[in-house]
Amino acid sequence: MMKRTVLRMLKEAAAKYSNIPYALKKFDSGYVGTTFLQVREQARMFAAWLLANNFKKGDRAAIIAEGSPEWLISELGVLSTGMTSVPLSIKLLSDEIPFRIEHSESKIICTTHNQLEKIANALMIAHIVEMRIVYFDDDIEWGQSVLSKSKISEDCIISLKEVLSIGASLLKQNNEYVQKLDLIEETAEENDVVTISYTSGTTGNPKGIMLSHLNYWSNCHDAIDLFDNPMYFRTLLILPVDHSFAHTVGLYTAMICGISLYFVDSRGGGIATLRNIPLNLKESDPIFLFTVPSLSGNFMKKIIAAIEEKGGLIERIFKNGIEAGILWNGDGYHTPPFKDRFNAFFPYFMAKLLVFNKIKKALFGNSIRFCVGGGAFLDIKQQQFFAALGVPVYQGYGLTEAAPIISSNTPRIHKFGTSGIIAPSVSCKVMDENGVEVQQGTMGHITITGENVMLGYYRNPEATAEVLRDGRLWTGDLGSMDEDGFLAVIGRAKALLIREDGEKYSPEEIEEAITMSTDVFDQIMVWCDHRKYTMALVTLDEVKVKNLIAKRSIHSAEALLAILVDEFYRFKNDPKAKKVQSTWIPSVFQIVEEPFSEQNGTINSTMKLVRHKVSEVYKEYIEYSYLPEGSSTMNKKNLSLIARRFSLD
Repeated sequence: MMKRTVLRMLKEAAAKYSNIPYALKKFDSGYVGTTFLQVREQARMFAAWLLANNFKKGDRAAIIAEGSPEWLISELGVLSTGMTSVPLSIKLLSDEIPFRIEHSESKIICTTHNQLEKIANALMIAHIVEMRIVYFDDDIEWGQSVLSKSKISEDCIISLKEVLSIGASLLKQNNEYVQKLDLIEETAEENDVVTISYTSGTTGNPKGIMLSHLNYWSNCHDAIDLFDNPMYFRTLLILPVDHSFAHTVGLYTAMICGISLYFVDSRGGGIATLRNIPLNLKESDPIFLFTVPSLSGNFMKKIIAAIEEKGGLIERIFKNGIEAGILWNGDGYHTPPFKDRFNAFFPYFMAKLLVFNKIKKALFGNSIRFCVGGGAFLDIKQQQFFAALGVPVYQGYGLTEAAPIISSNTPRIHKFGTSGIIAPSVSCKVMDENGVEVQQGTMGHITITGENVMLGYYRNPEATAEVLRDGRLWTGDLGSMDEDGFLAVIGRAKALLIREDGEKYSPEEIEEAITMSTDVFDQIMVWCDHRKYTMALVTLDEVKVKNLIAKRSIHSAEALLAILVDEFYRFKNDPKAKKVQSTWIPSVFQIVEEPFSEQNGTINSTMKLVRHKVSEVYKEYIEYSYLPEGSSTMNKKNLSLIARRFSLD
């Protein structure tokens, strides 16, 4: 039987889709593609150079770079040598890189202009003066000067262009290298380690997740089955490609279906990259997109803000159309009652004809069919909104330890408010603390078995034993299976609220209920750690609050805060919102001035809330909530902040 490896996927893709663009990069003249055949050829050039420089099977190579054809070619070149790739986030700080480089024992780093100074600083921190660096950009002299300033030898750096040139000569002039690469490809084992992907390190040192050829093979084929063989699709890769979601379902799944990957133009750094996304969307005209809740949430806010700015008839048609669309779609799985669809028909289809289709075309191009969401839980309000708009975001669930897909909603079968059906090759059981499977609809620990489950954590047998028990992966997430076979993910087991009497509750359920009923709060974190009552930390959506102030002619901080309190608790009487046990409803909320972000460590690189970090950064606000003055939301801190922020009396 032919072995199921990433290298086999690449070889077969190069033969089947030889002239189809695989990876496309933006230049001044527009997007230029590298075909599947060219990617494999260049990966083998890279691999030949690695072999000539005494790199061998099992050695590790770190990649810290923006998504690009060069990123893809480098990783596949590393794998073609039998080496292991260590994809690292470009969002890491200089002092976060050394542990990952040293722990993985990486012998080479692939990087770009945007990242080189940070890497040089990281190498200085780690006292590493000899490290081979492959540089993706053309300004190699600048790169040499950066290393020189950091007391690192200029000889350590070489351009990818030169690497490929040397590799091409080796393959052309010396058949020995061709034979070596063919042999590595043929003898690669299904359980050989392909990548060591580090967790975001929200508690203690990050853990290196070892994923094998079989892990990727299995998960890629599951993705294809879930989405009914999306042949020759196009997508713009907005997510960082070190992210396991984009890595598996983007870079690798493309090999099976001939999917063309357009990379966001990253020239000029992070801010420029964000600015380039709207133009790149129009240029790539994607058929589908990968997204995370923070990204789709920003899209939703911008769409609503643009419509509200237009006002008048357009705003009424849009908002009535969204409400009607939500009614028309129901939960996405069960057909809504005839009466609901009858009432929704005219406003929904009028909005589609007059407004929605124009928004879709302006933002996403002519070809968009759907988006796939991962990384964190996508609240039901976003799912309903985008489905009504005609660009559904199908929520999935997974984690890097599962390569990463465990379940997903799909165009064929979906239910809003869930994380979809279980992937074909995965077996999922919801279990209690003792490892006994719970009844349908009962909350418990999500556990899985399957060929997608990681080999373990690199050089960390204790952590491996904690999550891999008798071959079963304990994900650390809580959830339940409903009567229709959909998985509902509730949240992290370790993030549970704990009252002073020991009772526990999921903060995500409360946060979702609040955000479902109001949009004036930008971010919410509910907190209770052995205290008498629950409190919340919130940030405000300034645009929405300013609109409230204008519409209601608010002149005082007291009046605005009273309205915000009403908005916060609207979910209690909202039939569409999740029901929350009254004893867990936050008694008070504190408004924080600085949003939760990667900069202050409260959001990690996959855009998830780092709860323990939020509680550290805002410890003063939390403690204030349990003092007599701060136990009421109408307190001095909140009044002072909104008076200052919105220029109120």
